[in-house]
Order: sequence, then C-alpha cells, then structure tokens
Amino acid sequence: MTLVDSQPVDTPPAHGWTRHGHAVHGRTVDHLPARTAYQRFNKQVAVWVTSTVGTMTCAYLFALLGMVAMYGAFTENVALTLIAGSISGYFLQLVLLPALMVGQNLQSAAADSRAAKTFEDVEALRTEMRELTTLVQTFIVQHQQSSGSS
Repeated sequence: MTLVDSQPVDTPPAHGWTRHGHAVHGRTVDHLPARTAYQRFNKQVAVWVTSTVGTMTCAYLFALLGMVAMYGAFTENVALTLIAGSISGYFLQLVLLPALMVGQNLQSAAADSRAAKTFEDVEALRTEMRELTTLVQTFIVQHQQSSGSS
C-alpha cells in the first residue's frame, strides 16, 4: 500500500453509496479500481500527472521549452530545434495528453459521485422537512382546537 492508496481495497466508501450504486469516496484517487498492482499504478500515475501538469510551475517549464525551441530556430541550431520540438511535439502530445485525460476522467467521476450523493442527501432532508412541517401544522391545529374548546 502506498501513500495514495492508504485504505485497504475492501473498505466501504467513506461517504456511502448513491442510490444508483456508485461509491462516494472522500478522495478522488479512490474512484478507480485498485484490485491489481497494475490498476493501482495506473491511477496513481494518472492522478500525479494531472495534479502536477496542472500547476503554474509546469506552465513555466512548457514556456521555457517553447523559448528554447524558438531560440534554436532563430540561431539555426538544428539539433536544439529538433530536441525541443521532439519533446513538445511527440512526448507532450502523445504521452502526456492521454494521461491527463485519464486523470480528468477520474476527477470527473469522483465529482459526479459526490454531487449525486449530495443531491440525494438534500432530497432526503427536504422530505424530512416536509414531514416535520406537516407534524408541526397538525400540532398547532390540535393545540388551537384544544385551547379553543377549554
């Protein structure tokens, strides 16, 4: 078990289940299957890539890479241009983007489950409030009738 996977696989979700059977976990990373080492590794990498690439530090590094490529093109340094272009064109687009999509899908599934559970909880509270309102109104009517007949 790693830092990301600190709960045992068979523990119930932290916030229960939606009425459609979707687990509602407290952490985003817990929304993907973790039965095998391969699945645990995949979700850890996807969450790490998504959270790391979505920072300003990474944006600065990408901007620096773009400036290095422009410098190589302006100085006619073919090797520098090819290296910077290969990193940005091949690695970032063919490797990083699919990993980002998996991480975003994971975050979306987690947010959807939490939103569904919140909606169900609010609906249950609304139903209980209606029942309480009916009980209070009934009590008031009975109290007025009993004090009016005395």
